[in-house]
Amino acid sequence: MTTLDPSGMSTAGPATSPLRAFLHTEAAGAAALAAAIGLALVWANVTATGYEDFWTTELPIRIGTVAADLDLRTWVNSGLMTLFFLVVGLEARREFDLGELRERRRLILPVAAGIAGMAAPVLIYLAFNHSGAGLHGWAIAMSTDTALALGVLAIAGDQVPDRIRTFLLTVFVVDDLVALIVIAVAYTSQVQVVALLAAVVVYAGVLASTRLPYASRRPVFTILAVLLWCTLLASGIDPVVAGLVVGLATSAYVPRRDALEQATTSVRLFREQPTPELARAATRELAGSLSANARLQHTYHRMTSFVIVPLFALANAGIAIDSSVLTFSRVGVGIFLAYVVGKPVAVATTSWLLTRTSHGSLRPSVGWAGVVGAGTIAGMPFTVSLLIADLAFTGETLKQAKAGVLAAAFVAGAITLIFYRLIALLPARTRARALLGTGQRPSDLAYPVDPSRDHIRGPADAVVTVVEYGDFECPWTQMAAPTARELIAANQQIRYVWRHLPLHDVHPHAQLAAQAAEAAGRQGKFWPMHDLLLANQDRLDLDALLDYAQQLGLDLDSFRSDLTGPDFATRIAQDVDSADRSGVAGTPTFFINNHRHDGPQDLPTLSGAIRQTLLTVD
Repeated sequence: MTTLDPSGMSTAGPATSPLRAFLHTEAAGAAALAAAIGLALVWANVTATGYEDFWTTELPIRIGTVAADLDLRTWVNSGLMTLFFLVVGLEARREFDLGELRERRRLILPVAAGIAGMAAPVLIYLAFNHSGAGLHGWAIAMSTDTALALGVLAIAGDQVPDRIRTFLLTVFVVDDLVALIVIAVAYTSQVQVVALLAAVVVYAGVLASTRLPYASRRPVFTILAVLLWCTLLASGIDPVVAGLVVGLATSAYVPRRDALEQATTSVRLFREQPTPELARAATRELAGSLSANARLQHTYHRMTSFVIVPLFALANAGIAIDSSVLTFSRVGVGIFLAYVVGKPVAVATTSWLLTRTSHGSLRPSVGWAGVVGAGTIAGMPFTVSLLIADLAFTGETLKQAKAGVLAAAFVAGAITLIFYRLIALLPARTRARALLGTGQRPSDLAYPVDPSRDHIRGPADAVVTVVEYGDFECPWTQMAAPTARELIAANQQIRYVWRHLPLHDVHPHAQLAAQAAEAAGRQGKFWPMHDLLLANQDRLDLDALLDYAQQLGLDLDSFRSDLTGPDFATRIAQDVDSADRSGVAGTPTFFINNHRHDGPQDLPTLSGAIRQTLLTVD
């Protein structure tokens, strides 16, 4: 719900960035995860036998001749955690399709950093465990825990910009994917080739099903995803990998305007005739306008953050603390140093080397502090590390490995928070450049600002350009209107551009109001008419528009002729086309220096985004 402060300013926007929503859930989920770890430790130390007996309880499931004889811990680790990796894969795919990583060159450096960030820790671990029982656990040192790491970054708050989180997410997905492949290859004692080939065929079906119409795609996709999990289980490979590969195969896109208009039509038909058939059609059209990626994230993200990952921690983090755990074992020390030292050194060194050897053509999407901070937070193990530890070890060695994982997670998180707290002490401009760098971001705006045709407020030579796609009858646009005026009044380095996006399927007067603004613009009064229209959204009929023209002292005959003529309808259609090509689905949508602003559109949030842009522009 949107509220207004005493000045009438909106304190929330109509939309929140998917990445921000993802991170907000991760922050709260991290608290639940920490509580589950604490509860597991207490449980294991109060009654170690009871803890193990509970989680090793057999829970077989049989359907005819097909059976899965797994214990409770395995159902959590290989069953429920599949949904966690599904969510990770979905968010990564969203960034590949819609975020900064849609420019594939930007993938090279974080992917290389992710691979180096696995290889170096493994080498450090092997330096301590090149022989003996610890050798088999080398892969424990590979993978960062996404849930814990993003949770710690959320605790750091505004000290860590979203761009750093995007860079991190790419690194995390790389080592999650490689680690799950390692589980499949190195920690599978016997592979059933026929079942594995069946899994490959089923996954090809998953990829093909994404091209089906929405009505038939959903059940087919669900059945194939479940079959993929079952065939991987039958093959002897840990089926948890199914979640990540299905998530990565699920594309993300901005809802198309024609699909949204069709959904609106269906809802109106239901309003006129509320029948079960029309209700089903409206529901189908509404859901079908969103990408499968968005729908699946909405369905599973909170459940994985607040239920599945904490349950995983409860099942795996319990260690009976005794002398064998508190002593410095080679396994525990190797894991600890691999993460706390190996990860940050590998991520930072790889980023520096690639930037130098490519002469700057390949560089991080963040600044040096962003890279170092990404390295320190990448030193947080948990989920995949414990999965591998459970496969590699038993008895005292398993306890030592778990102790090393928990110690590394705690220390890496503390180092990261201290690091970002120190960076926050730097002067604003130095801090912004250290965190974000000065590199160009990918352009989201299909057509750049053209002073010869666009409506512009503010100085022509402004450092920052804010473009808004708006609808004169949209209440969200009205709430954002004072924000634009205050931004320009507060800073002469900003220019503001208005582009039309009348949502005629929900706002019947929006098109005529846009033509009225253009007609007034022909007489040099676009901005006064713009402000009048937004201030009087409840009166945008023809008579009201003529009243506003008279208030502004316009030539009424010329205004009426322009208002009903074809010239400005074409001009507005060009703005609508540019909105479609820029992936704009609703109003208001803002672009700051050609980059889409995701998140709330109130004055403090937009001012913060603009201030950040100003600090990183030369």
